[in-house]
This record gives sequence, C-alpha cells and structure tokens, in this order.
Amino acid sequence: MPKLPVDPSLAKIREAADKFGIRQLWLVGGAVRDQLLGLETTPDFDLAIGGSAQDFAAYLYKTGVSSITPVTYPQFGTAMVRVDQLQIELAQLRKESYRSKSRKPIVEPATLEEDAARRDITINALYLDLWTGEVVDPTGHGLADMASRILRTPREPSVTFNEDPLRMMRVIRFRWQFGLTPVERLYESIKDCSARLSIISLERIRDELCKMMVGPAPDKALEDLRQLGLLAQFAPEFLDMLDVEQGSFHHLDVWYHTLAAVRLTEPDLVLRLAALFHDIGKPPTRTVEDTGRTRFFGHEVVGAKMTAQVMRRLKFANDTIDEVCLLVRNHMRLGSSPNLTKPALRRLMRDLGDELPRLFSLVEADSKACKPGLPLVDVNTIRERVKEITLTTPAAKLQSPLDGEEIMRLTGLPQGQKVGEIKRRLEEAVLDGDLGPDDTEAARALVKKWAQNR
Repeated sequence: MPKLPVDPSLAKIREAADKFGIRQLWLVGGAVRDQLLGLETTPDFDLAIGGSAQDFAAYLYKTGVSSITPVTYPQFGTAMVRVDQLQIELAQLRKESYRSKSRKPIVEPATLEEDAARRDITINALYLDLWTGEVVDPTGHGLADMASRILRTPREPSVTFNEDPLRMMRVIRFRWQFGLTPVERLYESIKDCSARLSIISLERIRDELCKMMVGPAPDKALEDLRQLGLLAQFAPEFLDMLDVEQGSFHHLDVWYHTLAAVRLTEPDLVLRLAALFHDIGKPPTRTVEDTGRTRFFGHEVVGAKMTAQVMRRLKFANDTIDEVCLLVRNHMRLGSSPNLTKPALRRLMRDLGDELPRLFSLVEADSKACKPGLPLVDVNTIRERVKEITLTTPAAKLQSPLDGEEIMRLTGLPQGQKVGEIKRRLEEAVLDGDLGPDDTEAARALVKKWAQNR
C-alpha cells in the first residue's frame, strides 16, 4: 500500500488522539484522493475516528488544539473543529440506513469496511492511517479504479443512490472532473433512481451544480444531468430548449447552442451561469414569420425573469441572481458590429458597471457558438473603444453633475418626481456627450434654462 505524508495540523490531532485513547484515526475522501493523483490539495480535511466524534471534539477544544467550541451534529455522529485555521470535520466510523422517503439516516457505529461502503465512489473511499501514513483501500477497488480512471460506487449503484440521491450528481461531477469511465450500468442506475433526487434540499443540489459549472467540462456534465433525468427534478425549464430550431444563423438547437456557449466561457461561476441561462427565454418567445425567418423577440427580457425564478428556487444569493440576470438581460446589447455610438457605449458602461467585462466574454462565447463561417461580433474593438471613453469619462462619472438638493435650490421645486426627471435629463446629457461629467456650471445653466421654459 502507498504511503503519504501527514499534514502538521493533523499531526496535532493525532497527538491528542493518543492521549485521549483513540486508536483508529483516518483521513478520508478528497484530500487522500487528490494527493494520490498528484493534485494540489485543498485544506478540507475529513477524519474518520473509532470513537465518539463529539467527545473527541470537546477534548480538542478543552486542550487548546481546536480554537473553536465544537459544532456538533449528534444525529450524524459528526463534529466540526478548527486547528491552525483549518476547518476539520470529525466523524465516527459509521453505517447508515434510510427510510424510503427520507434523507435523514439512522446512524450506527461501524467497522472501517462498513464506513467505506457508505461513500459515493471508490476513489473517495481511500483512508490514510494517521498513525502509519499508509493508505488503506477497504473496498478493494479504490486504488485500481484510480489507476484505470474507473468510476464505480462501493456497493450496487441503486443502493448507493437510494441512500443519498445527491450522490448521483456527485458521480457526474467526479466523472468529468477526473476524466473517469463509468462501469457498466452505473448511468442506467442513475436514470432509474433520478426521481429520488426530489427529496434532496435545493441548497445541496445548487452547491453540486455550482461545482460542475466551474469544472473542466460543464457542458458535458449538464448534458448528463439532462439525459439521466436529474435536470428535470430541479430545473425543468431547460428541457424546453431541446429541439427548438433557431434559424439560419444557428446550426444547433437552443439547448446544444447553450452548451457550446458554456463550454467557450472561462471557469467563472457568474459568467458560466449567465451562459447557461442566456437563451432560456427563447422557447416561449419563438415565432416564425411568413418569410420563414425564425425570431425570438424580447427573449432576453423574458429570459432574465425566468433566470431569477429558477435561481431563487435553487436558493442562490441575491447578489449572484442580480449579476446573472443583468448579463442575461443585456446579452443582445452589442448587436452584430462594433459600430456603437459613443452615447450607446457610455450607456452600456453605466448600466453594466463592473459586469461589463463578463458581458464581453458572454457575447464572445454566444457569437462563437453560432453557425461556423458567420462573422463574429467584434468584441475586441468594442473593448478598445470602451477603454478610450474610460480615459476621458470613467464609468463612475456617468451621472448628473448636480444632486437633488442643488436642483431644488436652483428651481424652487419641492422634493419629488420633477426633481428626479431633471436629474435624469442631466445624466442623459452627460451620456450623449452634450455635458461634461464635472461641468457643474453648464449643468446649472441648463437647469435654469429648463426652469424658465417651464
């Protein structure tokens, strides 16, 4: 069996375990897998112990090894501690059984082999003995599957997936993250069990989806989710995109065009989510003219509303929802050429703010995902023109030179809608280039003129 070095923080836990009387102490999961694969490991340690996780966590805090009061989950036999600023989860070696319609397990102490059998895939069921540094493979398949890049569950797939249906999404994520080949009937079992994903919390589903989206092959993972019936459980709106023909500018239907756009983006979560959602409004807005031309009038506006609905359902943070919806709503804004006027570019800068670089990336991916041979949107030229405008008029200054209080003083108007209208007119003058963003004198003159005319 291979041997691996033990992290200094885990060595401190090992010393405390010796004094506490724990003899079974294992590092398990991704940290072991990634070290064996020669990948950079993240400070995300899961420890399996032969004893009470709650009692040992309390001891670690009492002796100063852990810097926080333990966060315990008695139902699952786990506890969270912090050692050297690293968050470490302790879990008693355990086996679990589930009721048919519940995700809440019945937990019992178990052997190492029983603990390994309850994990999602074999390459995640490798254990590093913190006493000896030796890697142990209780399922008998983990090391061989890692060497051969095989994707396998420790037990029959239907048993693994019925216990925790989120494992179906994790299997798909790990397949494309590590380039694994599923064993025979593994994917068929996911399809058979897909409806059981409905018992999983939407927050857990969202977290797995986000990990897929920033992975090396998000388009392939999404297609697996669709084909195997998992996408239908939490975002059925995407299924309507399949087989929606888009006309002469596209060689792919809406769904496969979307996957191509996702594939062409950088691994940035907001950007990739925007690519995923950017055409979700096309199915309900599709029309075919008498000439045979296919149109999707207002699909970006409808799509932004649908994006917000789906993302709220999945419990995304409000800031993330706002960022993605802004990109979806504006992804048609650049048109098909760089010949945007300076006022149009200033308005673009004002409306997009810090999200403008992401919009450029989204438009590039969207354009490249269209039919080969068509002219691409010249995003680079637009980028350069925005840089030129920014040198003379930074985006932060694309607003009225006067605030509401000064407008009220100049006009004698009370606070209200009319003051807001004047302020917006001043901002429009700045955007049109008729008024300098710092030219307060000219702004005052305009306000006085408008007041006299009124």
